[in-house]
Amino acid sequence: MTKVSRARRRQIIDALGRGTVPSVGLDLFAVGMDRFERALDDDLTAVTAGGAGFKAIRGEYGSGKTFFARWLAEKAKRKKMAASEIQISERTPLHRLDTVYRSMVGSLSTASIRPSALRDIVDTWLLTLEDDTGVARGDRRKLSAAVEELIETRLAATARNAPAFSAALRFYRRALMTGDQATADGLLAWVSGEPNVSATVRRYAGLKGDVDGATALHFLQGLLTVLRDCGHPGLLVVLDEVETLQKVRSDYRDRGLNALRQLIDEIDKGRFPGLYLVVTGTPAFYDGQLGVQRLTPLAQRLHTDFTTDPRFDTARAVQIRLTGFDRERLVTLGCVVRDLYAGGDPAERRIRDRVDDVYIKDLAGAVEGHLGAGVAPRIFLRKLVQDVLHRVSEHEHFDPRRDYRQVSVVASELTDDERNAYEKRRRAVSADDVDLDLP
Repeated sequence: MTKVSRARRRQIIDALGRGTVPSVGLDLFAVGMDRFERALDDDLTAVTAGGAGFKAIRGEYGSGKTFFARWLAEKAKRKKMAASEIQISERTPLHRLDTVYRSMVGSLSTASIRPSALRDIVDTWLLTLEDDTGVARGDRRKLSAAVEELIETRLAATARNAPAFSAALRFYRRALMTGDQATADGLLAWVSGEPNVSATVRRYAGLKGDVDGATALHFLQGLLTVLRDCGHPGLLVVLDEVETLQKVRSDYRDRGLNALRQLIDEIDKGRFPGLYLVVTGTPAFYDGQLGVQRLTPLAQRLHTDFTTDPRFDTARAVQIRLTGFDRERLVTLGCVVRDLYAGGDPAERRIRDRVDDVYIKDLAGAVEGHLGAGVAPRIFLRKLVQDVLHRVSEHEHFDPRRDYRQVSVVASELTDDERNAYEKRRRAVSADDVDLDLP
């Protein structure tokens, strides 16, 4: 296994123990992702060369859509791209592109900078422009004039439709140079799409109103330019859980679907060089009348034939199908996590002896017996880490075969989707609990 730092290992294990997707290190246990890698690497390479792209990820709950999106974001960051993940919800509805833009900036990150990375990116960009002017740093007046001229030149395409973007960044730099940190913070908040920035700050830069949906797309263009100039050749944006559109008012749903169609069309037209847009959703969203099929032009753009055997799916299609975890993949994943845990633990030998591959197979079967393979990974990994590995590590005499024979699943530890699957499973079997079949 790849050498992993203690801090990184701790971060990954803690997240799995909480039942969440880790924010780092997903490549360490990306089981089954190899079939997508070549096509996605080609896509990201094209984007970093000045192209743009779009990909739709489909899968039932528990199939790994969020994991896939974050794994892909890690791949993008290794190519020096920036990345941002947006959870589509009632608070961040897809039909409000200004809100989507604000959320995108708020979760903006790079390989070395955690969210929100906007300030670091803008400051690095301004320093890059200073270098590009060729003016000595000691001549502050001449340097400032040259930098402001270069700001307008680099952002000329954005300024044609949204001159406020370059104006805000020019005055942001001026505020920094004069030590007015409060005004600089306010201007950067306005660029981020934050509402209710004080009138004093807006007057300082001659800005009017807040960033609306149309302006947000122009600002996205400007942000892509800033990223490219300071060494980040692209931006991967994930719109996660777009199936929530099915639960909103019909007029909001229609506007959200049309916003998605607009984004796809603008990408195809070359408006956003360096942008790779990824959306995730359930099959019901892509195929149902409350989702994509409600808007014929969008359905046409996203159509992919999934009548063939999933083994023959192509990752180059506009949609990628995630089929979830079968028993074999679940066991492989468990063994990878066990090895990651043991590799940094003083009780490594005891962990490997007592939590061997056979035990992990039995544990996977027990959890799958409760929930089914499709929604088992999160709960399985949580129980493996929290109920088994931690105990084996901390207690010399704990033997999971003897002391953890009965694996229970209670409603309070499940999400709504997992709870629905659990109830269906309970109705299908007579036993209340599924025991490990161990001697």
